[in-house]
Amino acid sequence: MGTIIDITKAENSKINSVDFDNLDFGKIFTDHMFSCEFKNGKWQTPKIMPYGPLTIDPSARVFHYGQAVFEGMKAFKDQQNDVWLFRPEDNLERINISSERLAMPAFPKDYFFEGLKALLKLDDAWIKNTEGSSLYIRPFIIATEPAISASPAAEYKFMIILSPAKAYYAGEVRVKIAENFSRASSGGVGYAKAAGNYAAQFYPTALANEEGYQQIIWTDASTHEYLEEAGTMNIFFRINDTLITAPTSDRILDGITRKSIIQLAKDNNIEVEVRPIKVGELVEAAKNGSLKEIFGSGTAAVVNPILGFKHKDFKHELPKLEDTYATMFKTKLNAIQYNTTEDPHGWRYKI
Repeated sequence: MGTIIDITKAENSKINSVDFDNLDFGKIFTDHMFSCEFKNGKWQTPKIMPYGPLTIDPSARVFHYGQAVFEGMKAFKDQQNDVWLFRPEDNLERINISSERLAMPAFPKDYFFEGLKALLKLDDAWIKNTEGSSLYIRPFIIATEPAISASPAAEYKFMIILSPAKAYYAGEVRVKIAENFSRASSGGVGYAKAAGNYAAQFYPTALANEEGYQQIIWTDASTHEYLEEAGTMNIFFRINDTLITAPTSDRILDGITRKSIIQLAKDNNIEVEVRPIKVGELVEAAKNGSLKEIFGSGTAAVVNPILGFKHKDFKHELPKLEDTYATMFKTKLNAIQYNTTEDPHGWRYKI
């Protein structure tokens, strides 16, 4: 017997009022949303309902103690109008890892997949099969128990909302390497997709923006000697023809796009080193000409080339190459996501 989902359909769709050729990322949402309450020690009957505001008590613990985690996923539609997810089991595993770190309950696999399938089928028309189009999927969990004592909540809400997206271009990105601020520290919550991690980044990033840099490359909190992440993305460095990225840890998010790029590099006989990399090594590679590329990886942009960086008084512009690893990886990942090539690792999940 499958998961029972209580579905209330929207009376009218707002899809005809949406300009799909001019979408601001994350600003428009589909007709329906998924919601499931955790009460009395267990998850209740999942529901799908028309997208709309929540009524929530002002003493809900999420507002006071920050028990909130989220995920980022995408659905893709191929030319046969079939809908695909990309490594969704990894997203479920990671949101539950994040939840555990914040003392929140794990969400059941059957509720997640049955709910997501039902939601995507209801809002199928919002998933376009035009080049670069996708549907961004945002699962999240918040503590809803009305109590302001400083302890984990006894009640939670798991939700999924959907937002149509075009190809995501961040424009020209140059980064400043962090010298003072940190994204995460050892023993902290850096590996979790906790909402507060992102709030804490906004201020130092705003300071970097004032200097003309779009993002920050975060360094380790204790010495600021080791490169870790870029903005909200994992980061890769190409020195000569070797791809280098920092190992995951309790400070670094286990990025799904990151894992996929490492595998694709191995598939294409590109040497990959997953190891700590010092700022000094990057600066030296920039000075001697062996630094070829820097790029970030993540769900929204897939791969985001970085054009230059600054560390203290040293500024460097990356060379303009004809054939870049960044372009190759993005092309290969998109081909798998949009079902236009083989999927040897079984990453696609059909809805």
